[in-house]
Amino acid sequence: MEHRDRRHVLLDVAGDFAVITMNRPEKRNALSLSHMEELCDAFVEVASSDSRGVILAAAGPVFCAGHDFSEMAGQDYAYMHRLLETCTRLMQTITTTPQPVVARVHGLATAAGAQLVATCDLAVASANAGFAAPGGKGGWFCHTPMVAIGHSIGRKRAAELAFTGDVIDAATARDWGLINRVVEPDDLEPAAFELLERATRGSRYSKALGKRTLYQQLDLPVHDAYAIAVAAMAGASQTHDAQEGMASFLEKRTPKWSDR
Repeated sequence: MEHRDRRHVLLDVAGDFAVITMNRPEKRNALSLSHMEELCDAFVEVASSDSRGVILAAAGPVFCAGHDFSEMAGQDYAYMHRLLETCTRLMQTITTTPQPVVARVHGLATAAGAQLVATCDLAVASANAGFAAPGGKGGWFCHTPMVAIGHSIGRKRAAELAFTGDVIDAATARDWGLINRVVEPDDLEPAAFELLERATRGSRYSKALGKRTLYQQLDLPVHDAYAIAVAAMAGASQTHDAQEGMASFLEKRTPKWSDR
């Protein structure tokens, strides 16, 4: 994989997996405009690579403190709209990245930081992690973070998080559906890789098609969701890997994936 110059983001490959690390520890990994643009670029780079899965991690004591107020205070509507559109593009880039994406959350994730966690396909958190949408107790509500967070945890819990601005611990975040599991701090890195390893078993091509269809149908009425899923599954049945999967099952042998 080609490595490009980035100031705020590190991109490394660990075997079959790519690790994208937010690297603004002095700013609590706050999402400045340039930071979000670099994250978008890193995910686009991984999407076109041979990596089978992605981990989103962060350097320093905080996972992500949300938007960078130091570059937002006093800005006009046009700048703020551009900033928030870039944030939305980042979230949609993660969702459309064909590989499974696991957030590895070691510390506090607030506002757009919690939005990042909610947007990733899967999330593993340290028992030390916390999650909040603090705009509700300040002067600026967490409107855009609550899109992804609300879709993950449901209406009543989203309202509680948004209105109170309180931090919830990792165990609560797991129970509410914001993350998949909680582990001790020393177990976080292997646990994230273990989950990603299981999430990337099988045909990479099949997984990419499946991820795309999953997000297309999740928020639709059941009738429309089935229409999309039926068309996608019937089409996917004609791929080489789908046929290989069925044949290997019937022939009781190990499948040989060609990712097509």
